[in-house]
Amino acid sequence: MMSTIKKLTFDTEIKQRARLFKALAHPARLTIMEYLAEIKTCITGDIAEELPLSRTTVNQHLKELKKVGLIKGTVEGVKTKYCLNDKAIHELRLEINDFLKKMDIDIKCE
Repeated sequence: MMSTIKKLTFDTEIKQRARLFKALAHPARLTIMEYLAEIKTCITGDIAEELPLSRTTVNQHLKELKKVGLIKGTVEGVKTKYCLNDKAIHELRLEINDFLKKMDIDIKCE
């Protein structure tokens, strides 16, 4: 008897949404994002000096946030300048709103 292997594929939109949501699924990353939003400017230097996180932890999470494009980091001499990526934040807002609209159902499960 042959077993059937169900092949599940996801479209590009769902994969991108999952990457964004995964990047936000860690308290350290949310803290970094909130900090960058709060200061309303770019920060040059070590973000770990401003947050209750180790330098290694901050660097790992900055790398993940940069990988999905939520933040920008440009090297200036021996320091890196970090900012929120305003275009990506706008797109994230649209993605979250679109996702939540799809969750708006009338059926109540009890």
